[in-house]
Amino acid sequence: MSSLDTALLEDLARTAEHDGIAKTVVGAVIADAEGKVLLLHRPADDYLGGLWELPSGGVDTGESLIEALRREVAEETGLTVTAVGGYLGHFDYRSGSGRATRQFNFTATVAGETLTLTEHDAHLWADRTQQNQVSSAVQAVLDTWRDQAV
Repeated sequence: MSSLDTALLEDLARTAEHDGIAKTVVGAVIADAEGKVLLLHRPADDYLGGLWELPSGGVDTGESLIEALRREVAEETGLTVTAVGGYLGHFDYRSGSGRATRQFNFTATVAGETLTLTEHDAHLWADRTQQNQVSSAVQAVLDTWRDQAV
């Protein structure tokens, strides 16, 4: 499972439950060899429409954070997660249905060349300048990712 241990993942889930989080989401920072990060664009008519975001999605009942990350990346991009790296922190927000939601973010390595978008209307391999199009919460995750990469 790479550098993530089960105790950390269980602690994250326990803390979220203790904090009153009703829904958990996972997000993936996927970078190419040049350090560009994959961002996905939400359709204008969707909740938070027009937002550039990390590949991300909800954790199903009985699913681990890592299982959810692998599934969501595959569903949203058609890419296969080959490794999950470090934990990059979390942020909280209200879901479209108003539930308290926590997004746990991890680095991920993928295989596959062709992106197949199913829920988004565009993608971008964003360089450092283009990465500022994301929310401040995702910006903080990318800052942590850059700090860890040094």
